[in-house]
Amino acid sequence: MHAAFFLLLGASLARFLLRHPGEARTPWIIALSITLALLYVLGPVLGPTAAATAPTAPTTPAASRPAPRRLIWLGAVVAVWVVLVVLAPSFAWCAVPLFYTGLRTLPSRAALALVALLTAFVVAAQLQLAQGGFDPNLVVAPPAVAAVATAVFVHMQRQAARQRTLIDDLIRTRRELAATERREGTLAERQRLSMEIHDTLAQGLSSQQMLLQAADRTWDADPETARRHVRTAESIAERNLAEARRFVHDLAPADLAQGGGLEEALRRVAARESAAFRVDGTPTVLPDRVQSALLRIAQGALANVREHANARAAALTLTYLGDQVVLDIADDGTGFVAAASAPTGGVRGHGLPAMRARVHQLGGTLTIESAPGEGTVLSAAIPLEHTS
Repeated sequence: MHAAFFLLLGASLARFLLRHPGEARTPWIIALSITLALLYVLGPVLGPTAAATAPTAPTTPAASRPAPRRLIWLGAVVAVWVVLVVLAPSFAWCAVPLFYTGLRTLPSRAALALVALLTAFVVAAQLQLAQGGFDPNLVVAPPAVAAVATAVFVHMQRQAARQRTLIDDLIRTRRELAATERREGTLAERQRLSMEIHDTLAQGLSSQQMLLQAADRTWDADPETARRHVRTAESIAERNLAEARRFVHDLAPADLAQGGGLEEALRRVAARESAAFRVDGTPTVLPDRVQSALLRIAQGALANVREHANARAAALTLTYLGDQVVLDIADDGTGFVAAASAPTGGVRGHGLPAMRARVHQLGGTLTIESAPGEGTVLSAAIPLEHTS
C-alpha cells in the first residue's frame, strides 16, 4: 500500500505537469504533493495503528480507540489530499491507499464514513475531468473500487483475528502439554524413588531392626552372637548408604557397580541371603535398565522371603531364552494365596506392586505361583529387543 501510494502520487503529479505546464497553480500542486508525501512518511514514526497495538489481546472499545496524534496525522493527510483533488482532480486515485490507512487507524464506523467521503471526492474529481458529457463508469467505478478495497481489508482483518486465535490456542495447548509432561515426569520420579527406597533402604532398615532386636535378646546370654548381629547390621547400613547415594543420582545399584555384570551381582545378593543361585542358557549382554530392574526384583523378593516366608531355603535362577530373560525366585516357605497378590486384590505393602511396575516399564510380565504351606515361585520375564 505504501508503494502504491507513492506510485499514484508521482503519476498524478507527472500527469498534471505534462497536461498543465506553466500554470499559476503548479507551484502549489508541487508543494502540496511534497507535503502529502512527507506527511505520509511520518505515519510509521507516530507508532502502530490501533488495529495493530495488541494483536493477541481481546478487542475492546478502549483498545481500538486511536491515539490523538494518529487522528491529527490522518486528518492532515486527508486535508492535504482534498486540497490537491480540488486543485488537480487527477490526484483522486491516491485515495485507494488512503482507504486502507483510514480502515487501519479508525474504528469501523468512522473508517467506513471516511471511505465514503473519500469515494465521493473521487467521483466528483472524475466527473470534473470528464469531457464530452456524463459517463456512468465514472460514477460506478470509484464506489466499486472502494467496496472491493474495504471488503479485502475486512477479510484480511478477520483472517488475522482467526490466526491470532489459533496461535493463542496453540500456545495454550503447548503450555498445558508441557505442564502435563512435567506432572507425569514428577509422578514417574516419585514412583522410581518409592520403589528404590522400598527395595533398598526400607528392606535394609527392616533387616537391621531384626538383627538389632536379636542382638538385644542374646546380649547377656551369648555376647559373641550379639556382636555378630551388630556387625551384620553395620554392614547392611553401609550398603544402604551406598545405595542411597547411587539412586539419588540415578546410578546403577551398588552391587552392579562392583563389576561382573548381573550374574555376579545376583550371586552376591544370593550369598548375603543364604540363597542358591544358578544361570541357565547362554548369557548375553543386557541393557542397564534390565539389569537394574532384575537386581532390584531379586533384592525385594529375597527380603520378602526373609521377613514373611519362614523359609528354610531359597533359590535364584537367571535364564536366558534368546528373546527374553527370566528371573525365578523360589522358596519353600509358608506361601500365601496368590490371587490376593493380583493388582485388583488387596496387596499388603509395596514390594509386589513395585516389582510389577518395574517389569511393566520394560514390557515384561510378573508371575507368582504360591499356595499356603507350599512355598512361592516368583517369575519375572522381560523381552529383549534385538537391534542390528
